[in-house]
Amino acid sequence: MTLLARTQSVRLITLLLVVTLGGCASAPPENKENICEIFREKGGWYKDARHASNRWGAPIPVMMSFMYQESGFRSGAKPPRTKILWIIPGPRPASAKGYSQATNETWSAYKKATGQWIADRNDFDDAIDFMGWYIDQSYRRNRIAKDDAYNQYLAYHEGQGGYAKRTYRKKKWLLKTASTVQRRASMYSSQLKSCQKEFETPWFLRWLPFV
Repeated sequence: MTLLARTQSVRLITLLLVVTLGGCASAPPENKENICEIFREKGGWYKDARHASNRWGAPIPVMMSFMYQESGFRSGAKPPRTKILWIIPGPRPASAKGYSQATNETWSAYKKATGQWIADRNDFDDAIDFMGWYIDQSYRRNRIAKDDAYNQYLAYHEGQGGYAKRTYRKKKWLLKTASTVQRRASMYSSQLKSCQKEFETPWFLRWLPFV
């Protein structure tokens, strides 16, 4: 094998590894119904969620329930395309994307308000911080308690202006979804109480019987 051929082979293998590892890194958790298992599988997610919670006062279970509902924890999630003549793929109904499904306009407002100019909607740490910021904004503008997953989700979906106008009242499907988000947040909260100490303990001490 010539030197050129070896070089090309190495580049090809490297590219395949990058693609494979990248796909694994962005894959959703295997058990999305258990927040303990999510944080065990996705190293670093608990730390990112805790940081967002400490920064904005938003409960971790509420933010994680939002993310489950919005994207299923898929980094590259986008709204499905509309159909032209019921067959031809058309444009997407909104610019929402990423873990948080934030629109271009709202994401720009977040970056401007926080100075997070290089924040990426496809990165978990930025997306969870955005959700914490939005929950804080809904508390400030609409006086919705930060642990009120039901009304916080309505404001998240409709926008703070839409929530103030109660645009959600005629959307029975949205009220049902908000109830689902609330139930999941409650479930996540109970689960997290049973395992949070595990994630607060440094990894090198977790094996000790007295920790």
